[in-house]
Amino acid sequence: MAWSFFKGNKNEEVTTNEQSKVQELPLSQIIPNQYQPRRVFSDESIKELADTIDKHGLLQPIIVRRAQGETTQYEIIAGERRFRAITSLKWENIPAIIKEMDDTQAASLAVIENLQREGLTAIEEAQAYQNLMDLNQMTQVELGRAIGKSQSFVANKMRLLKLAPAVQRVMLKRKISERHGRCLVGLPDAQQVEIMKEIIAKNLSVKETEAVVKEIKNTKKKPTKKTPKKKKVVQGKAKDTRLAVNTIKKSLKLITDNGFEVKTTEEKHPEFHRIIIDIPIEKPAEKKTPAKKVTKKKAAPKKATAKKTVKKSDQ
Repeated sequence: MAWSFFKGNKNEEVTTNEQSKVQELPLSQIIPNQYQPRRVFSDESIKELADTIDKHGLLQPIIVRRAQGETTQYEIIAGERRFRAITSLKWENIPAIIKEMDDTQAASLAVIENLQREGLTAIEEAQAYQNLMDLNQMTQVELGRAIGKSQSFVANKMRLLKLAPAVQRVMLKRKISERHGRCLVGLPDAQQVEIMKEIIAKNLSVKETEAVVKEIKNTKKKPTKKTPKKKKVVQGKAKDTRLAVNTIKKSLKLITDNGFEVKTTEEKHPEFHRIIIDIPIEKPAEKKTPAKKVTKKKAAPKKATAKKTVKKSDQ
């Protein structure tokens, strides 16, 4: 099998053919690849692979390169699951092919090798795409062309990296699906985690999850009635004493307007302003206001009625 790299000479390929020399390397000299996209290794699948290798042997050697600055250590480029399985079998050596590669080539090959195999979670796949873009300075369109996928396919995968870290960890463990995760993209982290827990606890389907998210978004859009803010009255913190004195005087005016005879005495001191208020215990009788004289309107003079004079007819 051959992998074409995205940078440099397009004809440059790394091959694993019969001419490649297989060597037996001590397991103690093998280290994992720092660019390994697979974050979760199932103990059960490693055990199954170990049983197969134990019965039939290792059919395909791992690919390694010399670790930077090291002469006796080798970094895995392809075959970490095989390495873990053989480690569990406690072999001393492992069949390997040594390749000369720089960091970009080694990282790209590790990512592509895993993408060509099934079993990566959606988060691992998204992170692999991100690594390829960073290592080779590619856009989503260029990456899509290189791996035979559309730009929208790459974009949808990489949107999952915007999920809250807690949600990503759960997706790595395959407790919720990729489609569940897509429903949560765009929500605040706290709400993502809350809905994620509900998905797991109630075993929500994707359709049910979409309904929950839609309800939350619609609730946000509803206009809320703004309640007028009450003015906060801060007691005992007025910087200008005149404000306090004027307030007291206004209150006293209200009392006097209600018929109370109030006596006040003011004393001004350098450190304070004293106001002494004397209010009688009993309310004095209200002063009777003299009744207004009602002047009767003079009747309009009667109109003189013309007397009808009857002329005596000549007899």
